[in-house]
Amino acid sequence: MLRAMDVVATLRRGLCAASVLVVLAGATPAGPSPDSLPPPPRLSPPSTTVLLVEEFGDLDAWQPDRADVWSVERGVLCAHLPDEKQERSLIYAGSENWGDYAVDLDVCQLRGVDKGVVVRARGSQGVGVDLRGGEYQDVVLYSGRRPLGRAKAANADRRWHHLRVETRGNRYAVLVNGEPVLDCRDPLTARRRGRIALPAYTGGKGACAVFYANVVVTSLEGAR
Repeated sequence: MLRAMDVVATLRRGLCAASVLVVLAGATPAGPSPDSLPPPPRLSPPSTTVLLVEEFGDLDAWQPDRADVWSVERGVLCAHLPDEKQERSLIYAGSENWGDYAVDLDVCQLRGVDKGVVVRARGSQGVGVDLRGGEYQDVVLYSGRRPLGRAKAANADRRWHHLRVETRGNRYAVLVNGEPVLDCRDPLTARRRGRIALPAYTGGKGACAVFYANVVVTSLEGAR
């Protein structure tokens, strides 16, 4: 039998350990987990020159601008932001020397409106592809704050959607669930190289819980 002092000491050690676990847990974003989702599609092996294949066993290949937003669980990249308007975060991967390429990914949203990918990212600048849910149900292409194109694209919440973006020179093609929806050029910029980034954004709704899976980047160098 433990003496009373031994019991107290044991409880104190347990409380200290619990406090450490709470602090460590605070580094992980709170919110819905991938258990709330249907399972993501299985990754199809790419048949062309591969620059990046990511099934999210960890975040070693990624650089977030806010580490507290991003986590990995069961092969899914999770992003949760505070329930405040206009909160945002980006997580980057790849090389700023990438030229023409295609990026494929699966994305699912539980809360919020905006999701997608940034291509040709150099520093804080890039070309954004915003797959908007909610009442929008469209995809928007923009460079900085300058719009380049917009098209209707159904993308209901709580479902996985496949997004593909192709960059060739100043031309950008966007496919949603295998269907071409945008094909336009940027006449004002010579932006021809850059890495990719995945966004989390609360927008005017003040909510964001978005999940990414199966990110593949393949080279299109020489393809026209």
